[in-house]
Amino acid sequence: MSKQKEEQAYQSYWSLSWKLLRKNRMAMFCLIVVILLVLIAIFAPFLAPYDPDIQNLSIKLQTPNAEHLFGTDEFGRDILSRIIYGCRVSLSIGIISQIIASVIGYVMGVCAGYFGGKVDAVISFVIQVFSSFPFLLFAMAVMFILGPGLINLYIALGLLAWASTARLIRGDVMKLKKSEYIDACKISGGSNFRIIMKHLLPNCLSTMIVTVTLGIPSAIMSEASLSFLGLGVQPPMSSWGAMINAAQPYIRSHIYYSIIPGIAIIITVLAFNMLGDGLRDALDPKLH
Repeated sequence: MSKQKEEQAYQSYWSLSWKLLRKNRMAMFCLIVVILLVLIAIFAPFLAPYDPDIQNLSIKLQTPNAEHLFGTDEFGRDILSRIIYGCRVSLSIGIISQIIASVIGYVMGVCAGYFGGKVDAVISFVIQVFSSFPFLLFAMAVMFILGPGLINLYIALGLLAWASTARLIRGDVMKLKKSEYIDACKISGGSNFRIIMKHLLPNCLSTMIVTVTLGIPSAIMSEASLSFLGLGVQPPMSSWGAMINAAQPYIRSHIYYSIIPGIAIIITVLAFNMLGDGLRDALDPKLH
């Protein structure tokens, strides 16, 4: 296959994928929700009606009202403002940790699939080791070692979530390396690095997009769980998981306090999961 034909086929693949995705109404609705969440995270300082960290004990634990639509917490902070800023924290953790996981997963997966032999055996063993541990317990252990904090959450969740990506990339590469254009590139003197970055990477992008989209809600749930346990984001930074943890003593008297951040988590996780399912179907070559 010539370079021009290869580029045309590549462009045709993505255009057909976009057409299939547009036909999936639920996936498109979830895409709109995700875009709105990203915009909320970006423009949080302009959308939040109050500073999320300013305390006013004279208005603590107010029920939802005209001035504070979602009420106030035990320190008199506006819950709506903290939800908006919590969106920024959750999305940043989900996206950045998955970018780290994707980079590690691609490098490990492509090395295992392309070189094979002992390299494949060693990397496959490491993948099995990482996959055998319960993710949340593994994350708790790593966060206990690194210490709580936003940067450590990026590192911990990124370093622990690469195994599933590596396994999928390995399978894709093992199929792709037998292709004629890969053989032609080798015969023409193309280096392994050139083959991996110029020919294998574009063909693995669809797999990586799906794994990132489906991995983001898992990272958000992990962050919420770790923050709930006190190992994630630390006060006064806004975090949905930390807000649910802080609301425990008031769950009977002020139920809105814990329900509102819980609903935010549910909406975000559902939107990314359903969008990921839609992308998986749209990017499936068998449906083209």
